[in-house]
Amino acid sequence: MTPVTWKVAIGIALIGPAAGALSSAAGQVAPRTAADCERLRTLKLENTTIALAEQVSGAFSVPGMGDTIRNLPALCRVAGEIQPTADSHIAFEVWLPLERWNGKLAGIGNGGWAGTISYGGPPNASLADQVRRGYAAVSTNTGHEGNGGDARFAYGHPERLVDFAWRAVHEMTVKAKSVTQAFYGRPPAHAYWIGCSTGGKQGLTEAQRFPTDYDGIIAGAPANNWTPLMTATATLSITAIGDSARFLPPPARALLHDAVMKACDKLDGVEDGVLEDPRRCHFDPAVLQCGATSQTDGSCLSAAQVGAVRRIYSGVDDPIEARNVSPGLALGSERLWNPFATPGRPFPIPFSFYRWLVFADSNWDWRSFDLANPRVHQAWIDADRKFTPLLGATDPNLRAFRAHGGKLIQYHGWNDPLITPLNSIHYYESVVAFETRGGRDKASGAADVQQFYRLFMVPGMAHCGGGNGPNVFDVEAALEGWVEHGVAPDSVIAAHPGGGPNGVPDRRRPLCPYPRVAVYKGDGDSNDAASFSCRDPSMSRRP
Repeated sequence: MTPVTWKVAIGIALIGPAAGALSSAAGQVAPRTAADCERLRTLKLENTTIALAEQVSGAFSVPGMGDTIRNLPALCRVAGEIQPTADSHIAFEVWLPLERWNGKLAGIGNGGWAGTISYGGPPNASLADQVRRGYAAVSTNTGHEGNGGDARFAYGHPERLVDFAWRAVHEMTVKAKSVTQAFYGRPPAHAYWIGCSTGGKQGLTEAQRFPTDYDGIIAGAPANNWTPLMTATATLSITAIGDSARFLPPPARALLHDAVMKACDKLDGVEDGVLEDPRRCHFDPAVLQCGATSQTDGSCLSAAQVGAVRRIYSGVDDPIEARNVSPGLALGSERLWNPFATPGRPFPIPFSFYRWLVFADSNWDWRSFDLANPRVHQAWIDADRKFTPLLGATDPNLRAFRAHGGKLIQYHGWNDPLITPLNSIHYYESVVAFETRGGRDKASGAADVQQFYRLFMVPGMAHCGGGNGPNVFDVEAALEGWVEHGVAPDSVIAAHPGGGPNGVPDRRRPLCPYPRVAVYKGDGDSNDAASFSCRDPSMSRRP
């Protein structure tokens, strides 16, 4: 992928077109003026410099990018820098609607290694889209300038790594609440977090470390198991593009995907090119292996390719300590294995982690990465011990967040090629396990968890959006309803955009709170969400 392409791909949540923010119980505030905005320039906040406070109307030119965001309401743009340490340079911006503020604040997440403020991007995970919904909105670059794929910023700068890991988001949240109160004369009635990938990890970090920062959190495809994820992604990259014999070009991946669909598409009762739960699919890629006299001309896979496919499906194990590092990618995701599809050009994020933070060697060669190598293996073990407590967000204890009244919605595309969807399931189940310690009944513990935390698995969706399944959905509206009105989302309707006439959605399907799945009722249009219901699965689970 080009830097621009992967930066968007790992960015922030594709949540769907705005459905209109729910009205705030706090009522309306009087419209603000450009003069009110300019006065924020003199606002004094701890360890903070406000560089500008200016009115923006209609269009905004993104600094340093050459892009223009249009159709903006009149707003006050406040930009500043937070310095909690001598080596911290946390840039942040707060955008405040001059009129029709909904009384709430939205924090916006980042992608990859961050390095940019989330001005625009996938709906609704940007400053622009949130102010269109009536929110005051805030975003940070997490303390450095970069393109999202490079960890060089943290080389020799441990405090900047802490800023990226957790401090920048918390600091910007505290400051944004103060700016919002200064501008409107009252604090936001509710604060919401919206993020995917790194942004999803940031949301879980907030719930675990600072449980009172946000009332509602959207954590899409979270990279919360950071060090194992970096290690597994690096290993799968080597597996897929380490040599030409194992490489899977697009025709091979298409052949593989079609075979998976032929074997498993009907298992969920509807033949639609999407697997409702890929764990039900028991497909052996060896059925595609070329015979002794066959040529790998796109009609079969070589033995080396079959081996690579099995490794991608099964995940990564520690070859010395015999423990699982990370589960593999789901069946059905084969066409989306683009991060593992360019020989000589590995997906940059994990190798940057090892180059700049683990080995701290600018000349380190990614081709040398092999967990069976004692030096590399020891580096992985040391990195897990050193960086997981800092960069990870895997603590299953969310009781303080729940006690605050917080609600958490997590989602993950089953066809995600960057972060295994099983990672989200594992975290959710770890929270349930935490609540059922000491022999408590699992069913009652899971029911308690559902009172504040729900996970939605999205069939056919790629990383944070896209894919061949229904993948556009307004989970933000669902979260608002849960936080503000106590209406827990028993399903969220997702649409597959652009497939019908004039670009209208050609399929709609309910997304169900895990472990429930959407089950076809047996009659009716299979493209209509009303033809499905959310039910507890009665199926064998793939190990």
